[in-house]
Order: sequence, then C-alpha cells, then structure tokens
Amino acid sequence: MPLTPSADEIAALRERYRGERERRVRSDGTRQYRRAEDAFAARATDPWTPEVPGREPLRDAVDVAVVGGGFGGVLAGARLRQRGLERIRIVDEGGDFGGTWYWNRYPGVHCDVEAHVYLPMLDETGYVPRWKYAPGDEIRRHAMRIADRFGLYTDALFATRVTSLAWDEGTQTWAVVTDRGDAFRATYVVTATGTLSDPKLPALPGVEEFGGRVFHTSRWDYAYTGGGPDGGLTGLAGKTVGIVGTGATAVQAIPPLAEYAGRLLVFQRTPSAVDVRGNRRTEPADVGAHRTGWARERRDNFLRVVSGEDTGGVDLVADGWTDAAALLEKLLPSYRRDHLPDGDRETFERAYETADAARMNALRARVEAAVTDPETAGLLLPWYRYACKRPTFSDDYYAAFNRDNVTLVDTAPSQGIERVTEQGVVVAGTLHRLDCLIFATGFSVGASGVLSGRLPVRGRGGVRLLEVWRNGPRTLHGFTSNGFPNLVQMGHVHNASSVNFTHVLDEQAVHAAALIAAAEAGGAFVEPSREAEDDWIATLAGESPGHEWFHAECTPGYYNREGRGRPDGHGYPHSAPAFHALLGRWREASIGEILHARAVPAGAVRGD
Repeated sequence: MPLTPSADEIAALRERYRGERERRVRSDGTRQYRRAEDAFAARATDPWTPEVPGREPLRDAVDVAVVGGGFGGVLAGARLRQRGLERIRIVDEGGDFGGTWYWNRYPGVHCDVEAHVYLPMLDETGYVPRWKYAPGDEIRRHAMRIADRFGLYTDALFATRVTSLAWDEGTQTWAVVTDRGDAFRATYVVTATGTLSDPKLPALPGVEEFGGRVFHTSRWDYAYTGGGPDGGLTGLAGKTVGIVGTGATAVQAIPPLAEYAGRLLVFQRTPSAVDVRGNRRTEPADVGAHRTGWARERRDNFLRVVSGEDTGGVDLVADGWTDAAALLEKLLPSYRRDHLPDGDRETFERAYETADAARMNALRARVEAAVTDPETAGLLLPWYRYACKRPTFSDDYYAAFNRDNVTLVDTAPSQGIERVTEQGVVVAGTLHRLDCLIFATGFSVGASGVLSGRLPVRGRGGVRLLEVWRNGPRTLHGFTSNGFPNLVQMGHVHNASSVNFTHVLDEQAVHAAALIAAAEAGGAFVEPSREAEDDWIATLAGESPGHEWFHAECTPGYYNREGRGRPDGHGYPHSAPAFHALLGRWREASIGEILHARAVPAGAVRGD
C-alpha cells in the first residue's frame, strides 16, 4: 500500500483494523490481569535491597509527609524545600529514591523521551545527560542526585509502605501509619504514588505450578540470568527463555535476551509500532548547556511541540515524538484541536486519518524491510491507528527476529496464552517448553496507592476518600478535595497529561509546594469547597475532547481499558501548557479561596 493512501485504501484499513481488534478483545477485559503480589508474593519482593536494615518505629511529627519516592515525590520534596519547609519525610516501598526507575533495571532499559527534557531540575543541579536517551541507571541516579541536593535523605523512610492516612480533627494533622509500625503525624500530606508502581501479570491458570524460573521485568533476576542492564546475560546460555509481552519494556529487553539465550520465544498478542530511536552520545554543546535556563527552554519547547502549539517552527528535540506530534491529538488534549475554525472538524478528521494511515504504513514498511522471514514480518505488522498504543522506539528490535534462536509465538488466535504448566506455556493447544518465563506485562497504570485501595485515606469524620469518589473523583485542579484538609494529591486524575510525564510532575510539584507555602504563611489549612469541586468537574466534562469513539475502536490495551474505551472527563481537556498557565493564574489571583484558619497552631503539634 502506498505511504499516502487513497480514500478506498483508508476504508480498507478501517476494516483491517476492526478485524484485528476483534481477534484480541476478551470478555474479561481488565480482569485478565492481576497484581504481582496477588499472583506470587515471594516473586514481587525487592531484589535490589534484599536485606532491609532494621530500625525502631517512629512516633514523631513532621511538616510534610510525602508518600512515594519516585520523581513525583522527589520533586515535591525539592520544591517544598525551596519554599522553606524543613521537616519533609518521603516514604517509599523501594530501598532508595527512583520510583519506576528504582524497580526497572531490566537489560536494555532506557527512557524513550529525550534525557535533556525528561530529567527534571537539570538547571538547578547543573547536570547534563550523556546520552540523547538515557539508560535507566542514569535516570535513577538523577533522582538520587536531586534528593541529595535538597537534603531529602535526612528524614526519608525506605522499604516502608504507608498503610493508612487519617485526619485528626483534634490536632489538625494527619496520622500516618506504615507497615513497619510507624505512627507519626504530619501537618500536610502529599501523595505521589505514581502511575507505574504496581506490576501486573496475566491471570494465567497454572502459573504457580511452573517448574522453571519466573519473574516480572521490574523484578529482574540477575542471579539467574547473570549480567546487568548493559547485557552480559551469560546465565542464559543453553536455556530456553519465554518472554510474555511486546510493549515498550519488551522492545528493549528482547534484543539482549536474543543475544544471550540459547533459545528465545516471544509470546505476542499485539505487535508494537516500533520507530527509529537513533540514540547517541551527546555533549553539553549539543544542547546549549552553557546558557542559563537551557534545560527549561528545551523542556518547554518539547511540551509545546507535542501539545500541538505553534513554536514558530522551532523543534529543539527533533525526534520521533515531535515528528509525529500531530498524531498525538487523540492521546493528549491538543492546542491544535482547541483552535479549529467552526465547521472544520470533519475536514480535520479526514486529514488526521490520512496522516495517521501514512505514518502507520511507513512503520509497517519498516518491519518488512528489516525482518527477513515474511511470516514473522507479517506477525509483527501493527494494524491499528497510531494513538491506540504507546509508540515505541528501537534500532535493534526487529533485527532480533532474524536470529535463528528467536521464535515469535502469535497468541492472538487464542486470545492470549491459555495456561501455564510445570513444563512451560500452552498457546492454541501447543506446549512450549521453557526453562525461564519472563513477564514484560507492565504495571497497573493509574491504579496504584490511593486509587487502588491499598492506601486507605480517611478525612473529616473518618470518611474514606474512595467512598466520597464512588461516583468519580472530586477535586479542585486534581490536587485537593473537600473533607480532606491539607491533603495534596499528585498524579493523572483531573490533571494535564503529556508524553513527558516528569515535566507534568514538576509543574504539579511547584503547585503543591505553593499551596502548602501559602497555608504556612497564613497559618491556615488547604481545602476547597464542594462548589469549587463542582465547577472544576463541570469544566472537565463540558470541554472534554470527545475522543471516546476513537479509543473504543482501538485494539485492546491499557490505553482503552482492554477494549472497553477511554472515558472523557477525567483529565484536563486542553493542552498541558494551557493547564500549567491556568494554575499559574489561579495561584496569583485565587489561592486564598481554599485557605482556612487553623484552630490549632501548627507549632503546638510539631513541638516548636
């Protein structure tokens, strides 16, 4: 098919996409997965800090408790420190800072967003990344660098999970309880539990019976495979390895597995669309790092480009994300959509679909040019629209399937793996014998911490947050909720989104710190009215982009709740830059509307 298709060819593509979708949609939807802890608790433990240092439970008080030590929590701590807050305690289940990047240390792990915009606070720390797309270790160490720079290790608690947050009206503080017996108080709580923290697994019958080695990519077992994130997996010599999944993680892990395993079986339900990465070493001069504010300028430019805003033709990052920015409109609320002339929607959609088809044709042509076996190449062709699944990037993924020791197993005809036995994996009635089974099945996106129910939050009168939210989240700007004073939430709910989530998190951290600093300065607590929540919810619903139809037609995946669609109204309906500007204006003019006088002076609780 030509790269730029005709109307008839687009109609044929629609039919092909529909048919491929129906082959993969399952009646159990998201129930086809379960959390790793529920599947086999011993295999969900922390391989990076196997020996947890002992300590006495804490019974003290802090200014701010931050739940989560990934980039969200670290940035919240740093921005709070800049605002003058002293006792900041970050609590995380991992053995150090890093969040997703603490856990993800699988072979080949890199970020697919350029390091010079992905790594936050480069201007503040003076650090300049060494690669265009940084390896996981560099990203994790940068989180640690920020934490060290802003003194966040002092009161941090690692290998510790917060199990309860409860508002105490008498002291006007939060009671924070952990799984290690801590019961301390905090004047403010910031939840930053992330969207990629709880690994998920297919709910496969018999997985507990498998007789070989089994693990999730976020808990990589180097004691078995040998080597490290840079390769050297010599323990897999002569072994038959199976990997389940072909998403962003697997696209990176499969090439080193193919290099070292005796035999590699790749179990694929839906192929990824894999574009060129073009990773390379970079020098400070390449990104203008000699200039004050270079990192913010680059980061802001990237966000504006991928959000469809006019940058006067300036694209500082110039990569696969920015090149395909116009196609992200169905995934990210877009400035471009917001500024269509009246009556031009139909014309816009036709042009959008044509550009989408041309892009996907080019990505399918890349497969056919790279993979020598026609049957394997055919199975690797992505038959869906560009924004249906997260785009991936690799320069060596397809080459792995040209190796004699690599076999692609298509699970779509049987709607996935049927079961696991002691010997291996069964697909369409065929047993594939394995020595090692690796799950590259990602995380329970957006269902960690508070939203998962694993962290119960009780506000005024002991009311549970999730009970208040039983008909949908209730917030102002995604941060604060009525009935839950001094609780500031970070994340994706009622907030802006972007492919560069660390930028979004940093803007959230700036806002969270401003809320808490304003409360401190005024001797107040932070809590919006129900009317303010209602107005915000009405804004989100009334101005939603109307993309439910698009995602309902997509191949199943986490973007559309495994084929169930992606409801509008839960995120900010315009571009991320527009949301950040809105927050800035609100802080200047209206922050006082959610501040209320404390009945108990803060010093009486902290012992000042």
